[in-house]
Amino acid sequence: MVAIVIAITFFSCEGNYKNVKKLSLKDHEPLGIGKEVNLKYTDSGKVVTNLKTPLFLDYSNLEFPYKEFPDGVQVWFWDKENQKSTVTSDYAIQYEDTGIVDLRENVVLVTHDSLILRANQLYWDQKNQWVFTNQPYQIEFKDGSYNDGAWFDSSQDFTTFLSRKNEGVQLIDTKKEEKDAQENI
Repeated sequence: MVAIVIAITFFSCEGNYKNVKKLSLKDHEPLGIGKEVNLKYTDSGKVVTNLKTPLFLDYSNLEFPYKEFPDGVQVWFWDKENQKSTVTSDYAIQYEDTGIVDLRENVVLVTHDSLILRANQLYWDQKNQWVFTNQPYQIEFKDGSYNDGAWFDSSQDFTTFLSRKNEGVQLIDTKKEEKDAQENI
């Protein structure tokens, strides 16, 4: 009988401890804080993502949970062919329920094939593997051509790309066009 009373008391105390812990947090105070974070995500023993940040705030205790990186992030991604792409920004926030990552201020994305995208804000929809912005941006291509636009929507691998109000310089290899034209004659 004594063992049963002790077990009931122990489990009821554990439940109360969790509630007391929640009550001890002030409104909008992070559940956890990380400094000089170096997070590596692996798949089948292989590193596929590496995130570094000076400061990480975990607000997973809120009704709309999120993770905040107020001092910016550096993220490296490796694809299936082990090709590396990077993204940096001065501020970032990840919303857990929606899977949206909001990168702000001095956002620079460099893909494995040397495409460089610069923007003041860039959203990444992790669930749908989509990137977009409603802010001005610039893309520089490996050949020196570039595109300035007002906003864009794109698959995260940039194979599908929709943009509005574009200006830029596109370099065309006229020798290749002439060769292609002669082959079609």
